Amino acid sequence: MKAVEIRKLKTNDLEKRIVELKAELFNLRFQLAVGQLENTARIGQVRKTIAQMKTIIGERNE
Repeated sequence: MKAVEIRKLKTNDLEKRIVELKAELFNLRFQLAVGQLENTARIGQVRKTIAQMKTIIGERNE
């Protein structure tokens, strides 16, 4: 997701999406450890998206 798309979402939706992304990140890390992960770049993408969402939530809370 791009930052513009993330900013359009409500804070509650962002928090729900962060929980989903954290679960996906856990699964990706598990697949990496087992040796089944094909797209290793996806881990970085998910981490970046989580960070963007947390940053936008923080900006809204100020």
